[in-house]
Amino acid sequence: MKKIGIVMGSDSDLPIAEKAVDTLKELGVPFEVHVYSAHRTPVEAAEFSRTAKEKGFGAIIAFAGKAAHLAGSLAANTCLPVIGVPVKSSNLDGIDALLSTVQMPSGIPVATVAIDGAVNAALLSCQMIAIEDDELAAKLQAKREADAKKVLAKDADISSRF
Repeated sequence: MKKIGIVMGSDSDLPIAEKAVDTLKELGVPFEVHVYSAHRTPVEAAEFSRTAKEKGFGAIIAFAGKAAHLAGSLAANTCLPVIGVPVKSSNLDGIDALLSTVQMPSGIPVATVAIDGAVNAALLSCQMIAIEDDELAAKLQAKREADAKKVLAKDADISSRF
């Protein structure tokens, strides 16, 4: 199974990134977690993304707040799918990071999820590698069915009260 790269621009992104880690663990998907800054460690960030495919990665999730150039700088150095997670900061509640992540120039795509959308980033990365992994695809389908049952149980509970 391909592994997922989780890259944070700062260790302050860890509380959000851990939600992706938990989702990948739940699905049994291997991953690595790193801190590489697009601005402070650009050489290391570029090297990671340049060599990710040959090291067995199937996708990269990039967490960054404020200027949020990390996802784009990683995507510029690989043809693997890169998913950007804009992280909420104290300045503009993550709107700055969202706009920085989603406004990529033609030719360097970055999939972007919601501000602090770590779980969806993990699920999207799993869907990408599940295209060629039937076992993972079955796990994703089972998770969706379990999630639906939880919602229907809540519906039944609330409906019975009114």
